[in-house]
Amino acid sequence: MPKPFVVLPKDRSRALDVVGEKVTVLASRDDTDGYELFLQDGTKGSGPPPHSHHWDESFFVVKGSIEFGFDHHGMLAGPGTLVHIPAGTEHWFRFASDDGQMFSVTGAGSSAAAFFTQVDAEVADGADLAALAAVADRHGIHARPVGK
Repeated sequence: MPKPFVVLPKDRSRALDVVGEKVTVLASRDDTDGYELFLQDGTKGSGPPPHSHHWDESFFVVKGSIEFGFDHHGMLAGPGTLVHIPAGTEHWFRFASDDGQMFSVTGAGSSAAAFFTQVDAEVADGADLAALAAVADRHGIHARPVGK
């Protein structure tokens, strides 16, 4: 059974390098008994390719601008914008400014924290696309090949 907890800024874990984006795990599913919380910082152009997974995901833009795409729809989101992506929906995002930051929440069954941790450890600068695809596959993340 999870217990109440507080994460002060000074107690946060190290930001993980996830293909050019910095992702701080604020709470894993082990901490909450289900969902996960992240703080994501990126510079212009960083972000994942189109992908889907078996958990819901919501993003709240804190600062900067971030472009989101889902269901053949694209939008530029600024501070205060909430974007919700249901499980199984192909989606992507790209930081559109150098000071982008968003808070994200993944739903029950998420393995995003484990995925981000393994990408940080195993994929150098995101250059090894085969290694990135292998880590994604281990966590039930299905990425569309670039250009498809």
